[in-house]
Parts: sequence; structure tokens; C-alpha cells
Amino acid sequence: MFDNFLTLDISGEVISSLVVMTIIMILVFVIGYKARRQNPLEKPKGLLLIVEIGVKFFDDLSRDLIGTALPNFGGFIMGIAVYLFSTFIFGLIGFPSPTCSMAIPLSLGLTSFLAIHITSARFTKWSYFKRYIEPIPVLLPINLISMWAPLLSMTMRLFGNAIAGWTLLTIIELALRDLSAAIFKFMPTDGTGILAGNWNEMFLFPIPKAILSVYFDLFSGLIQTFVFILLTTIFVGQEVPEDYGISTLERRTA
Repeated sequence: MFDNFLTLDISGEVISSLVVMTIIMILVFVIGYKARRQNPLEKPKGLLLIVEIGVKFFDDLSRDLIGTALPNFGGFIMGIAVYLFSTFIFGLIGFPSPTCSMAIPLSLGLTSFLAIHITSARFTKWSYFKRYIEPIPVLLPINLISMWAPLLSMTMRLFGNAIAGWTLLTIIELALRDLSAAIFKFMPTDGTGILAGNWNEMFLFPIPKAILSVYFDLFSGLIQTFVFILLTTIFVGQEVPEDYGISTLERRTA
């Protein structure tokens, strides 16, 4: 049994995800340590300033889309955003991008899905279950199926964009390798030592691949991260009652 545990076949994407989470946890401890030592009367600098800007941005986003019903929701979406964007840029250093494994987008989708339904149950209490039999009880099977739509939509959107970028990069790399091998076919191949391998394939693809990687992993990753947290915030905000936080006097005069 122990031997089977040691020989578990763990994908590179999952390993990359674990590395990303480890790096984030280390940064959290460093930021917490620096924050405790920071003089509250002084303006933060460096890493603390970046974190403060990020916290303000996500708190403002949460307040604009949800209101004051969930005051700590900004920290929740900030955690998702930091992890998701880190998984995209992790591919820039040559490691497998975690988002290219269905397990990672599905896990993030499930996180948002649970946030949506937990928020709904929190504010509607037992009335939460009425949503599945409205407007008429006969629609229960359809409502039970449609409840999974946000999960499938967010998961497949994230995974589809990630795998599309990886596929395009792979096709371009293979094509440029073949073109390079055809142009530099006079070079010897399958040597020994540091010259082992088909060196005539290495001349054309590095720069184009690096440029496209910056686009798909950095620019596109930033867009996908923002879209994901924006949809999460909107879906959760829809579960908050419209009159939440309005006093009785305000309701009477509205």
C-alpha cells in the first residue's frame, strides 16, 4: 500500500498548482509579518503598498456589485484572483500551467458555485429550497439541472481558454521546429554530450513562442482572471436581497 502511494501518478499541472499555493502561503506569512511591524502612522511601501492597493481594489469591486451585505467578500475574490493569475503566469517560466488540467478550473468553479448557494441559503434561510419548485413544482427536474449552469459555464470558459492557448502554442512550436529542421538540415543531429539532440530544430521557435507565451499567460491570463472573479461577484450579488440593509422607515418611504 505504501509503495502504491509513493508511485502515485500526479500530473505536472497539479504539482505546479501545489507549488503556486506554497509560494502564495509563504508570501502571506511574509506580508503578515511586515504588516504587524509596520508603523500605522507611516505610509506603506513596497510589497505592503501593492497589497494595500489590491485589497482596496477588490473591496471596492465587492461593494460596487454586492453592497455592504458581504463586507469580507473582497478578501475572498482577492484570494481567488491571486491564485488564478499566478497559475497563468507560472507557465512563463516553463512549468506546466495548472489551468490546463480540468481539475483546477473545476475546483475554482466549485468554489464559486458553493459561494453562490451558501450566500443564497444564508439570506433566504429555508426559503432557499423554494427556488427549485418555482414558478410551479413540476419544474423541479429542470431547476435542479439548471442550477449547475454557472458551474459548467465558469469551469468550461476557464479551461477552454487555457487549453486553447496551450494548443496554439504547441502547434506553432511544432511547425517552427519542422521549418527550422528543414532550413538547417546541414547541421549534425543526435550527437553526444551537450550536443545530443536535434539542434537544427532549435533556431526558429524560441522567440515567437516566448512572445506568444507572454500574451496567453500574462495578458490573456489577466483578462480570464478578471472575468472569473467578476462573474463570481455578480452571481453571488444576485443572491443578496435587493432591500438588504434598508431600514424599516426607508422601506415605508420607498
